[in-house]
Amino acid sequence: MSGFKTTLLLAALTALFMALGYTLGGSGGAIIALLAAAGMNLFTFWNADKIVLRMHDAREVDAQSAPEFYGLVRELAQRAGLPMPRVYIIEQQAPNAFATGRNPDNAAVAATTGLLSMLSRDEVAGVMAHELGHVKNRDTLIMTMVATIAGAISMLANFGLFFRGGDREGHGNMIASLMAVIVAPFAAMIVQMAISRTREYGADRAGAEISGNPHALASALAKISGRAEMIPNPVAERNPAAAQLYIVPTHVSELFSTHPATEKRIAALQDIAADMGAIAAAPRASALSPVAPLPPQPPRRRSALDPNGR
Repeated sequence: MSGFKTTLLLAALTALFMALGYTLGGSGGAIIALLAAAGMNLFTFWNADKIVLRMHDAREVDAQSAPEFYGLVRELAQRAGLPMPRVYIIEQQAPNAFATGRNPDNAAVAATTGLLSMLSRDEVAGVMAHELGHVKNRDTLIMTMVATIAGAISMLANFGLFFRGGDREGHGNMIASLMAVIVAPFAAMIVQMAISRTREYGADRAGAEISGNPHALASALAKISGRAEMIPNPVAERNPAAAQLYIVPTHVSELFSTHPATEKRIAALQDIAADMGAIAAAPRASALSPVAPLPPQPPRRRSALDPNGR
């Protein structure tokens, strides 16, 4: 059923793209828009992970360069029954993480240095389990494709401001202009939100089951949500559609957020914890294996998974 809904949503986005093409260029514009949409779908199918990772200047790490973080992802992937994804770190203070790739065999997960330095090991495990939940639920491809097409619709709609059709008396077609400039981008945003909000709840549940500690994920969401909205995110500012890939939104209001309200997600995780038999009064011990003792730390408090040792 989820796959059927996703197909319908993608078809709706493609139809919006064609409608804008027709508005701006008649039947020829509609055909060009259809071909462009098909080309974008095909291109993002094979290159979704490369597009997103290059956009963020992500750096791939392994067991030698980031043993704690890489080992944690490997353990979580084993618990989830997934192939080992490629692991990346993004040099960015805004705390966030995402997963990408066309399927579990070609998946990648990434976290920012801001997130790794802010959270405890159990909290990082909860966040990365959430991202692996997206991989397991096969969300990553569709989220990237929707972001690409929605971004293209907004771009094409902006062209409508400058290339609107008009009659011989020079009067612009106001209905077509409103459709191109306001209605279609707003509709695309609604479709994008419908996909992402539903899938975030599903990934939260999957992440809780993979990590075995829904309280840790809830704690991580509470810590990073406010900081992610306050700290500038250059990638999201340049490409707003990329915001739906992150575990928490950035610089967006609740109305236009691609994610459910953090409070609602935390409440849902508390319900999941109760269903799993977890102790609601306090976080329980991590279900993951213990890590080796940490070396002496400087006075400044840092996370056990801080890749830069700061």
